[in-house]
Amino acid sequence: MVDIKVVPINLEAGIEVILGQGNFSLKTVDDIARVLIASAPNIKVGVAMNDGGMKITRTSGNDPDLEKLAGELAYLIGAGHLFVALIKEAYPLNILNDLKHVHGICKIFAASSNPLQALVAETDQGRAVIGVVDGFKSDGIEDEETKKERRELLHKIGYHLG
Repeated sequence: MVDIKVVPINLEAGIEVILGQGNFSLKTVDDIARVLIASAPNIKVGVAMNDGGMKITRTSGNDPDLEKLAGELAYLIGAGHLFVALIKEAYPLNILNDLKHVHGICKIFAASSNPLQALVAETDQGRAVIGVVDGFKSDGIEDEETKKERRELLHKIGYHLG
């Protein structure tokens, strides 16, 4: 029998979350924190990872509040080998490639500042994240004016289309 649960993840403004799955949490939780800290100046990091064998949530980072919150979220979701990385003063866009090269990471489910819902399957053995709802359903397709505004914003913050 499988029960599907929805675990909401609503964070205060300015916090980005990355949800993923890995292995060897004993080492990987620190590897994730190290890579994130090295990826951007002034970044604040809190990482937590559930150990699927020892049944404990491990934490690491350079910001005690983010580390504690990441631990609480990982524990709440409860899936084995799930990791939660919380960051401030950086964006996932700029660090995801570095994170994807951490040897212990198997999958990244989401990287966002939007409200998330982790879809969690629970069996008699344990829990697994089977997907993530990231943000809200679209209200429509962008028109030329919206596209122009989007590209102007990207240009303003240093991203150019060619």
